[in-house]
Amino acid sequence: MFEWMAWTLPVAVFFSCIVLMLVGMTVWELKAPTVMRKGFLPIATTRGDRLFIGLLSAAYVNLLFVAISEKLVTWFSLSEEPSVWISFIVSMALLALIIRKG
Repeated sequence: MFEWMAWTLPVAVFFSCIVLMLVGMTVWELKAPTVMRKGFLPIATTRGDRLFIGLLSAAYVNLLFVAISEKLVTWFSLSEEPSVWISFIVSMALLALIIRKG
């Protein structure tokens, strides 16, 4: 059923984190309904809005890393492509920043 997708450990961890965040945010919303607030984003947002914007940002960080990882080998004379765990950590940090301060 899932043969078409490259289910590596980083991919599985990334999607597992997304599922856990969605479940956690749903429970949080049921326990304490959100209010609109203004952070560093140019619009007033709810927790769900910030989660959505953060997930999109995390996806773009991962796509950008995949796009330039081959070039990084040439630019920095690396022996192999950098680990995708780097983009995972950066994208999760960006997501946390947007959810917390956005």
